[in-house]
Amino acid sequence: MPGTYSQLYIQIVFAVRGRENLIAKPWRTDLHKYIAGIIKNKGHKSIIVNGTADHIHAFVGLKPAMAISDLAKDMKNNSSNYINNQKWVKGKFFWQEGFGAFSYSQSHIENVYNYILNQEEHHKKKTFREEYIKFLDDFKIDYNEKYLFEWYD
Repeated sequence: MPGTYSQLYIQIVFAVRGRENLIAKPWRTDLHKYIAGIIKNKGHKSIIVNGTADHIHAFVGLKPAMAISDLAKDMKNNSSNYINNQKWVKGKFFWQEGFGAFSYSQSHIENVYNYILNQEEHHKKKTFREEYIKFLDDFKIDYNEKYLFEWYD
């Protein structure tokens, strides 16, 4: 019986509700590892997870058996529960609604990996808003700014 073979490379981007700088450095790496574990436990390949105090980039080798929106939902729900259970923030932690998902070819893996790896350095020059809108523009995605993340730049 023939099998199904594919490898879809997707970068998923999502932000902290209210764009607050809540992802603190002392536990940021633990959060990234936890999100990578969610990706792996769902049967996908976690290439890299990284971000800053207010947003996350996850680069995933996605298997076609699961919708990107379902994976993003699982990453956000499970990681917010993890953050809340660890009591890493005062009050309750939430991610903003929505996410960005951008696809890449095999030849782009190294560049995307390095881009995500260097998020802190990158954001010394460019805000998250500038970065996100550039993704939308580069990928020729029609959008209405009214329905993008809440911006507090």
